[in-house]
Amino acid sequence: MKLLVVEDEAKLSRMLQRGLTEEGHQVDVCATGEDAFERLAQVPYDAVVLDWSLPDADGPTLLRRWRERGDAVPVLMLTARGTTGEKVAGLRAGADDYLVKPFDFDELLARLEALVRRSGGRQSAPVVGDVTLDPRKRCLRRGAEEAGLTSREYALALEFFTHPGEVLSRTRLMSSVWGLDFDGQPNVVEVYVGYLRTKLQGLGAATTVQTVRGVGYRLVGAP
Repeated sequence: MKLLVVEDEAKLSRMLQRGLTEEGHQVDVCATGEDAFERLAQVPYDAVVLDWSLPDADGPTLLRRWRERGDAVPVLMLTARGTTGEKVAGLRAGADDYLVKPFDFDELLARLEALVRRSGGRQSAPVVGDVTLDPRKRCLRRGAEEAGLTSREYALALEFFTHPGEVLSRTRLMSSVWGLDFDGQPNVVEVYVGYLRTKLQGLGAATTVQTVRGVGYRLVGAP
């Protein structure tokens, strides 16, 4: 799943990003309602984890703005408040589910998976050049040929395929795919870009990942 976590408590935000990333999902995080509003307009998320209290807005108000805009993305609302009245307010604002802090991570994960199953997910298959990224099979596809992807490779490919032609920095890719707390090899982005290039080449694709020296990488439909 491609998920957006909207949470201004830094420790909780990092925990959610790391935990969900380790489960094989791609996770973006933001701490303000305005940032979340803009991100959701640009990126096809499968689900959103939304905190009730944000520095510049409350969750229900932000959620109503999303729904008024026509965005039907499933939303799991988090709050320290557990009264029936507040749950009803969140649900009436457009939340699909509700979880009271503190919560068990496994329950949050199960609820997110259930929300996406019920919604049918955002199963669109992005296409760049002559290659399709298939979200159901988790593979790259060119014509009848397919190249399977590991969870990390898929997360990296999804970042490129949802931002075609855009230069993505190593820091951004590291944060989105591995999380800010990743303490593995510093060249892991370069290694996985190499894996992705090899699989594109194996398909005979014109689509490729270009290196933008000193900045990062971008996916283009033709070299």
